Amino acid sequence: MDEPSAAEQRSLVASPVRVVSARASLRTRLSNLVARRELLLSLITSDIRIKYKGSALGLFWSMLSPALTLATYYLVFSVFLKNGIPLFVVYLFAGLIVWNMFQTAVSSATGVIVDRAGLVKKVSFPREILALSNVGASVIYFVIQIVVLAIFLAIIGHAPAWSFLWLLPISFLALYLLTASIAVVMSAITVYLRDVRHLMDVVLQLWFWVSPVVYSYENSIAPALRVRGLTALYFINPMTPIILTFQRIFYVNTTVRSTTTGLPLHILPAWSMATFATVNVALLAFAIVLFLVALVIFGRLEGNFESEL
Repeated sequence: MDEPSAAEQRSLVASPVRVVSARASLRTRLSNLVARRELLLSLITSDIRIKYKGSALGLFWSMLSPALTLATYYLVFSVFLKNGIPLFVVYLFAGLIVWNMFQTAVSSATGVIVDRAGLVKKVSFPREILALSNVGASVIYFVIQIVVLAIFLAIIGHAPAWSFLWLLPISFLALYLLTASIAVVMSAITVYLRDVRHLMDVVLQLWFWVSPVVYSYENSIAPALRVRGLTALYFINPMTPIILTFQRIFYVNTTVRSTTTGLPLHILPAWSMATFATVNVALLAFAIVLFLVALVIFGRLEGNFESEL
């Protein structure tokens, strides 16, 4: 991974080399990213090819793996660990596809500049592209998982909330920018503090459990938060509204009847479409600002990359 691949070298040579200064303005950094979008695409495809190099099925594994996971969850929660929530596997997987993209991208991008030190030292290009390429590869796997979920929903005859479907691109864009922001900053910090890579793994594990993926927010968490007046504090976690939006779109139901007790269960917030839209647009605005700040921070830190690597 230290040496640039032949494809990466060809991509770098094919277009004019732009030397990115650590003191370049934010506008310059953004224009450099746009100008080198071919390099970004080349790195994304390179990451995918490397992952499945020598594999007979290749990218098909990215579809087979989530399909087997989904089938396993369906068997476990339908037969062995019944929690009373009908079609809990849909609720769970809708949250997992969001979390998997976020965790995979941030975890892999945190050490990407260190791992590709040879490329960083030999060629001048916008170094944040390395972290963004990891995020881009995670987006590909995310789309594949969405396709798997859609096929599963068609098989079991469960339709998504069509009226809420237009919120999906807004929520996804917020997810992408949030993920990219953290990935870019952490990739730069890790150059100076190598232990950050291991620390980030621990942080992501804790972050997962404070996000409503494997438990029902409205049934398990919301009542205790309301009593203590901590509901707003819980939503400081930006992953929460994104996960809830995906669950609302694909699981659909906010209240269901327990398959074990027959009692009603409140699963998701009974927010109106306008509330979901407001939350997601506000989060998208925050993610845009966060991404711009991340580029500024990266620019401040990249000046000494060569000496640290």
